[in-house]
Amino acid sequence: MEIRDAHFPGRAPLDAYGNGGFRFADMSHRGSLLCIPSGIYGWAVTEPADFSEDAFQKVFEEQADIEVLLVGTGRELCPLPAFLKERFREAGILADPMSTGAAVRTYNVLLSEDRAVATALLAVD
Repeated sequence: MEIRDAHFPGRAPLDAYGNGGFRFADMSHRGSLLCIPSGIYGWAVTEPADFSEDAFQKVFEEQADIEVLLVGTGRELCPLPAFLKERFREAGILADPMSTGAAVRTYNVLLSEDRAVATALLAVD
């Protein structure tokens, strides 16, 4: 799984989503995003069927700084595969799948509360 260099080092709220991308920190990104403590990265995952341990490797690398991972699964909620839920549990991360819109809104609230939150977001049109 290819993870590109950070668009933005550190954390920032997400200003908008839709039209196949996201806006944050006066920038825009087309495609999915991975927002973790070290930065905001382009994420090559395009659909829930692509969810794998490799897809979330960067999350596991930073697990000590993440308590909650919000997984934006697109327009609709899709449950995480059992093996992945177990892997997050072993890492001490509460992984919560929800629609991308709900994940963006929840991420911004938890980020404003200075919580140890991360999010993996599938882009939506």
